[in-house]
Amino acid sequence: MRVRDAVEADAAALGSMTGRPEGVVRNMIHDRSVRVGVTDEATGRDAASDGADPTGRSADDDTPVDAVAAFVAFDVRDGVVHVTNVEGDPEAVRRLFEEPVRFATREGMTVEAVLPTDGTAVDAAEAVGFAAVGSGPRIDGASTARYRFDPEEGG
Repeated sequence: MRVRDAVEADAAALGSMTGRPEGVVRNMIHDRSVRVGVTDEATGRDAASDGADPTGRSADDDTPVDAVAAFVAFDVRDGVVHVTNVEGDPEAVRRLFEEPVRFATREGMTVEAVLPTDGTAVDAAEAVGFAAVGSGPRIDGASTARYRFDPEEGG
């Protein structure tokens, strides 16, 4: 899996993962830091050998040549990195949680996330060093929990 910044052409894939309209996802891509974990498996093409540039676009157009396995969206408010959305393959999600953690560690900030209690995101966050810090709000009728990563405490 390769990690890269999300581009507008990823909106359909991210929209299908979240159930959100493509326009809403495009706004998220513009308004937040969004990283995607991608593979080349969906097209059967090797992005490194078909003239694709490092962003995953083919040489002849702006269409990504790779398949989005997962994504993480995060932003900074009041000196805290907030994970605002994460979806996808469990192993890819675990790897993508490292993105906001790396940014927060470099900037001396904590990371906070509100995650569904019944999803793979909880396992992925805990594997990277997040700790549960309480219950969260109900979102679409589902229970959530608040998680925090503090680089000074090692997680």
